[in-house]
Amino acid sequence: MPYQLNDKLVIGISSRALFDLEYENQIFMEKGLEEYTRYEIEHENDILKPGTAFSLIQALLNLNTKFQKNIVEVIIISRNSPETGLRVFNSIDHLNLGIERAGFTGGEPIKKYLAAFHVDLFLSKNEQDVQDAIDAGFAAALIYNVPKDFTPDDQEIRIAFDGDAVIFSEESEEIYQRDGLEAFLEHEKANAEKALPDGPFARLLRTLSTIKKEYPNMLRIAIITARNNPAHKRVILTLRQWGVDIDEAFFLGGVEKKEILKAFNAHIFFDDQDTHLLPASSEIPSGRVPYKSSKS
Repeated sequence: MPYQLNDKLVIGISSRALFDLEYENQIFMEKGLEEYTRYEIEHENDILKPGTAFSLIQALLNLNTKFQKNIVEVIIISRNSPETGLRVFNSIDHLNLGIERAGFTGGEPIKKYLAAFHVDLFLSKNEQDVQDAIDAGFAAALIYNVPKDFTPDDQEIRIAFDGDAVIFSEESEEIYQRDGLEAFLEHEKANAEKALPDGPFARLLRTLSTIKKEYPNMLRIAIITARNNPAHKRVILTLRQWGVDIDEAFFLGGVEKKEILKAFNAHIFFDDQDTHLLPASSEIPSGRVPYKSSKS
């Protein structure tokens, strides 16, 4: 019977999101494909350093060692050629990551392969690939650079999400941007008992919540949002209607998220705005969730 992916949490990840390949990418950008290929072949037995999403991927894959069946599948989906991708698999094997599957597209766009791999989340440092994934309806994030001196929690997987335009749709955010804070608060107060529409990460959050219920004490989820009273109520009631359990929620009302995220010690934080992500990414791994092209 063929190996099934549709009953697992499937993470698609680019090689640059998993490993630190910034020097190699600079060679590609400045000297071209031929020089980049030559360099990778010459260094294919040199083990790559961890990239921004490495600690998250390592922690998720460790879940598979605790149970009788694999519940997480990580697949490299990269624009590398198979030849230049050999260094990635050599590093994976050296580090015992347990990643067995990959797609190396040789420069072709990766978006058409996300559905084929049943991807629940796609992480990359290629902005166009992330935008294509979001436009196609997948949860995806543009990964920021590796934070210095980050030490992940070794007992729990800790994932933090922004609310509007990430877990929830950008509908309420657009009211705030167009009409201001007072109009936003009035709208959310009037619609407090009406569930917020799904955002790009809603399905992923539901999947993670299901894993939490089946395998408790392995995963901790936080929502860290600029909403505050009275706009907090709609968030809580929406999650209740969805049947989603989270562990922590912070309604900051404009307070900077960086210190909260540092204290939470997230393996990764997803937000839609550089205002929050640039400070946060100096402390914890972070990824930007773009708007769909029609909304950008």
